[in-house]
Amino acid sequence: MTDWFQLLPLLAQDPPAEPEQGSPLAMFMPLILIGVFFYFIILRPQTKERRKHKGMLDSLKKNDRVVTVGGIVGHVTNISQDGNEITLRVDDNTRLKFVRSYISSVLTDDTEASE
Repeated sequence: MTDWFQLLPLLAQDPPAEPEQGSPLAMFMPLILIGVFFYFIILRPQTKERRKHKGMLDSLKKNDRVVTVGGIVGHVTNISQDGNEITLRVDDNTRLKFVRSYISSVLTDDTEASE
C-alpha cells in the first residue's frame, strides 16, 4: 500500500504546460526573408540583364559589328523578314546565318579600343 501512496503526489500535480504557439507571421518570417533576398540578389538583376539584351537585339541593323555566343566576330549583312535569322559576314566571302538570340553583344569603337 505504501507504494500507491507514494505515487499520489505525482498524480496530484498539474500537467506540464503546453509550449506557447507563436504567431503564424513570426513562424514564416525566415522564409519570407529568404524569398525577398532571392528576389533582390538573383531575379531582379537577371531580369534587368535580359531586358538590356533584348533591347540590344531589337536595335541591330545592317553593318553592325557583333560577337556571337560562340565567340565569332562578324558584320551583320542581312536580317531576315521575320527578324529571327541574321546573316553575318565573317571573312571576305564567308557568310554565316545565326538565330538572332545567339548574338552576344554589339562591338563599338569604344569596346574595340578597350580590348
